[in-house]
Amino acid sequence: MASIKVLFYLRKSKTNRFGSDPIYMRVTVSGDRFETATSYTVDPAKWSQKSCRVISNNKEAKELNNLLDALRAKVYDIQKTLLLTNQEITKDVFGKLWFGVKEPSKMLLGIFKEHNEQIKALINIQYSLATYKKYLTTFDHTANFIRELYNKTDIAIEDIKYKFITDFEFWLKTKKKCNQNSTVKYLTNFKKIIHICTKNGWLLRNPFAAHKMIKEDTQRPYLTSAELDILHAKDFSSERLRQVRDIFLFSCYTGLAYIDTQKLTYNEIVTGIDGEKWIITTRQKTEAASRIPLLPTAMAILAKYKGHPACIVKNRALPILSNQKMNEYLHEIATICSINKKMTYHTARHTFATTVTLTNGVPIETVSKMLGHRNLKTTQHYAKIVDIKISEDMKALKYRMQREV
Repeated sequence: MASIKVLFYLRKSKTNRFGSDPIYMRVTVSGDRFETATSYTVDPAKWSQKSCRVISNNKEAKELNNLLDALRAKVYDIQKTLLLTNQEITKDVFGKLWFGVKEPSKMLLGIFKEHNEQIKALINIQYSLATYKKYLTTFDHTANFIRELYNKTDIAIEDIKYKFITDFEFWLKTKKKCNQNSTVKYLTNFKKIIHICTKNGWLLRNPFAAHKMIKEDTQRPYLTSAELDILHAKDFSSERLRQVRDIFLFSCYTGLAYIDTQKLTYNEIVTGIDGEKWIITTRQKTEAASRIPLLPTAMAILAKYKGHPACIVKNRALPILSNQKMNEYLHEIATICSINKKMTYHTARHTFATTVTLTNGVPIETVSKMLGHRNLKTTQHYAKIVDIKISEDMKALKYRMQREV
């Protein structure tokens, strides 16, 4: 932390015609001096250079000492402001604040746009295309909100207050017809931009500090053991549907999300401590590690597509299509198999967590590690689903037992 020292002294070379010397202030910032006149003068005979104060006890002397104390307090207020905003404390920065020289305001959408360009540059390195599109949509909503409510094309960062957040939340729900969870997702994306501003010292107070975002519990569709059996057994006439079915089943038995399946290579399939094959990878969404022992079904699917032309060209373990195409074909597969659920690729991940692992007695802590969850609470949602299934099964059992009595 930069040190700041304050000293008041008389500039004897500028004695006025009444014999008084002007009082100057010297602020030393880590060895660099900033000096300025205070606009006050004093009789040199009444000045103590040791204490940097007027030594007379009359009313005029007390008032002058109070004014000097106020200047000293202003110096330390500036130091406090710089510390709170994580700004470097230098002589030049201090001088600008002392004389009230304001830097041009940082604009919200400009910062947001720069953030999105960085995300775009990191697609398939740190972020997925879906993540980039998510931030683009949030940017568009933010820009439209500012235009409609403020009649502006952008807004200064310092003008983002708590009311801006609550108004934006209300606008998303009423104008864009977003449900609670969609609103929370957009606000979470926007919150990241606000964090960038606070960390850089462009925003003194976080407007999200008193704002709570609560997601509603939603049903996460998953396949039952019977439905998995139907998928396994179904003989599709189309090679395209067979391939989509196989890769979907691979994720049902590994828990990998689409993006992690799409980028999976054989470098991430290694021999584990038990001598069996494991997937050891890093989730693209959270950058959390996933360590997944491979089940026989997953191993068989990997073997089936090893040497597939698309795998060789792209150096990938599986010939997966785009997420959009996969979901289109999965909808078709669900219809053919009479599975009356909204089946998307992410259904496979839910199926792994519930039907394949938790329902078969795998501890929730183990499931959490394999899914690459950073927080056990995220995995506990699946445990609730399993509890509901247990309750339904027990009710059915009670009903059968009562009929037999």
